Amino acid sequence: MAKLLEVKNLKVQFKTREGPIHAVEGVSFHVDEGEALGIVGESGSGKSVTSLAVMRLLPTPPAEIPDGEILFEGKDLLELPESQMRKVRGGDIAMIFQDPMTSLNPVLTIERQLIEPLQLHLGLRRSQARNRARELLEAVGIPDAARRLRGYPHQFSGGMRQRVMIAIAIAANPKLLIADEPTTALDVTVQAQILELIGRLRRDLNTSVILITHDLGVVAGITDRINVMYAGYIAESAPTDELFANPRHPYTLGLLGSIPHLDEPTIGTLQTIPGSPPDQLHPIEGCPFQPRCPFVLPKCKTYPPEVLVGPNHRSACWVDVTDPVDLARAAARGFIPVRESTGRIGSVPQ
Repeated sequence: MAKLLEVKNLKVQFKTREGPIHAVEGVSFHVDEGEALGIVGESGSGKSVTSLAVMRLLPTPPAEIPDGEILFEGKDLLELPESQMRKVRGGDIAMIFQDPMTSLNPVLTIERQLIEPLQLHLGLRRSQARNRARELLEAVGIPDAARRLRGYPHQFSGGMRQRVMIAIAIAANPKLLIADEPTTALDVTVQAQILELIGRLRRDLNTSVILITHDLGVVAGITDRINVMYAGYIAESAPTDELFANPRHPYTLGLLGSIPHLDEPTIGTLQTIPGSPPDQLHPIEGCPFQPRCPFVLPKCKTYPPEVLVGPNHRSACWVDVTDPVDLARAAARGFIPVRESTGRIGSVPQ
């Protein structure tokens, strides 16, 4: 399958008075045509910054990209002049932003905000754009679309505003759709509807998708592959089924251990990853997860290389979390093995 997007050794920093904040530290990944890639991790791991870098939407200054390439259909987006990038942004690559209330202009009607990309990227006349806007609202499940086009964002619920954002994003039939936390602040039922909608649009339009979230449960049923990010690095990358069945990085174990499972009784509190993410103003030498990791070794002071641990499965870790010796050493530090009935590998210290 052909690569639609390829990110190579991307680094992003933010200049501050105290020094540079190292938000993204040499990230490399790709998205194939028609593929859905999930990017997961805690807040501050670099997920959204990576997506904004792809869209060239980072404010410069304070942001700067000292190294890396972002190849879209073979063209480096970082080398394009802004006039050409405007044609890519919203045309070939579209983005659903995290908060639809602040992403939509509160003083413009939904119709005005929907027809702009149709006129800009598809060259439609106003009457054509208005008809297409109504069709888009119907496609994303908003009833009485002709009337709702005349409404303003504050007249829509959170779920409806997110549907409007999706309609705007797919207006020009993009080849790549980036969804940044599209279900944040929505109730569980609406979350499921939004995810089902993104999956259906992907199938119907053959659009590649990057789904960014902090919740592994969100990406479980909609993505083909998952990148797990931590402190600006990709800690683990694998096909979705393989990642859930055979996690190989201690951080991934921690994320999976914090998810409640309906097929198991929950005793006490949910498991947590001890400690906090590192301060990116003062990066940790070596693996950034080592202060929180039950498997830590002296050589973790050097950042581990990315190792192939299975078919299309890579992990950046010095230890083998499936090795009985490493598991025993981690258990001596308070590591709680997984519930044996599930077949999952591990959890995190209590």
